[in-house]
This record gives sequence, C-alpha cells and structure tokens, in this order.
Amino acid sequence: MIKSMTGFGRHTATVGNTTAAVEIRSVNSKQLDLNLRLPSSLREFEFATRKHLSESIERGKVEVHVHLESSAEAPKAPVLNIPLIEAYCAQLRALCPNETPTDAELLAMALRLPDATRSVAEDRTEEEWQAVSEALEGALAAFQQFRLDEGKALAADLVAQVDAIEQALREVPRYESERIQTVKERLLRGLEGMDYNHDRYEQELVHYVEKLDINEEKVRLQAHLNYFRETLAEGQGRKLGFISQEMGREINTLGSKANHAELQKLVVGMKEDLEKIKEQVLNVY
Repeated sequence: MIKSMTGFGRHTATVGNTTAAVEIRSVNSKQLDLNLRLPSSLREFEFATRKHLSESIERGKVEVHVHLESSAEAPKAPVLNIPLIEAYCAQLRALCPNETPTDAELLAMALRLPDATRSVAEDRTEEEWQAVSEALEGALAAFQQFRLDEGKALAADLVAQVDAIEQALREVPRYESERIQTVKERLLRGLEGMDYNHDRYEQELVHYVEKLDINEEKVRLQAHLNYFRETLAEGQGRKLGFISQEMGREINTLGSKANHAELQKLVVGMKEDLEKIKEQVLNVY
C-alpha cells in the first residue's frame, strides 16, 4: 500500500493539570525535512523526539507543533518526597538503637538528605512530557492514517491514468495499415513526373517503412504499464517515477514515428495522462 507524503494529524492529551496538543503536517519532499517546535521546558527531549519522528515518518517536509496549557497555577514551594523521607527516618532510627531521637530530629536529618524534596519545575516537566508523549502518539497515528487514506485515493487516480494510456495503446493498430498506406501515397506524389527506378524505390520504401515500425514501442510500453501496476500494488512508491520516465520514452518514440493525424492525437492523449501520473507520483512513497 502506497502512502501520500501529504499528511495531517492532531491529538490532545491531558495529564494532571497539563494539556498538550500536538499537530503534524507534511507535504512532499525527496528527503525528510523535519521542523519540530517544542516548548523550551522540554528541550531535553528534543533529540529523542526527532529520532522517533524520523523513524515513523521517513519522508516529506514535516512540521510538528507542540502546544502546552496548564489549568492550575503551580505551587512555588518545593514538593516533599514523602515516601523517601519516611524511608530515611526509618533507616536513621535503626542506625541508633541505643538513642531515642525525637521525630522532629529525625525529620530534620532526613530533610537534609538527597532528593528529600523536588522542585516544582521537575514535577511540572515530567507532567508536561507525559502529556506531550500521549498527544504525540495520537497525532502520529492520525497522521499515518491520513497518509494511508490519501495514498489509496492517489493509487486509484494513478490506475485510472494508466488504464487511459493502455486504452489509447489498444486503439493504435486501427491506424497502422492506413498510416503505412498514407506514407506510400505521399512518397509517390513526390515522385510524380519524375523518372525513377521502381525496384530501387521499392527497396527504399521497405527500408523507410521499417524505420516507422512501432511494434517494439507498443510492446515495451505495455510492459511498462503492467510493471507500473505491479509496483503500485506492492506499495513501492519510489519506483513509480522511474517507470513513468520509461513510459514517456516509448510514448515520445510513438509520436515521432506516428506520421498519421489520428495516431498523433492518441499520442497527445497519452502524454497528457502521463503528465498527470508524473505529478501524482511526486507525492507518493
């Protein structure tokens, strides 16, 4: 299944007093061009976030916006790490079994030990990151689904254009015998009133008609059309551009050898459909 490089996804998540909204947008690009905008309080998570996004998105010019909102004012005082303080007090009491320190003395000692308190900023950052992580995963899921849905629509359009070229190719034999006869008549008109060697004329005519033969071009173009469909079904979007180039070579050769007004019209129609294909394959991968 091919994917479109055009995508959009948005998701909101709330953890505690923090609400995070993540929005992901992308358009086509040969490589991954990632523009990530994180709040300054979460800069320490930027590298890991970029890595995760790069592995998930792969290609496209991508913009990721993260918005944070808090529903309550954070307290200014440090937050006590109560479970750790209680553990400190129990250990301190066990260290001096022959002494009877008061609870106040034990608490005073415990509060001076590492990590007994946490700053509000640390708690706030952890809460913000949890909210952003949830919102990011939800936005990524929506974004990838959008790309898949767009890819299905693109695939249907591409198949329709390939079918149109194939239909035109099927009509080519209708004009081939008439085309050769027209060439012969045109050449004979050019020789009217002239004295020429009929045997030599026939030889040159055969040689000229061989140069105008388009059977190889028809066979190769049909093979390219079949390969395009197979590649599309396999989800190998990157190959489609190369195949369309090969299709263009055969169609151009058909046009240069046409020498027939109706056949030339068919070739022009093929070229129009091929241009649509080339435009669309730029947006798939």
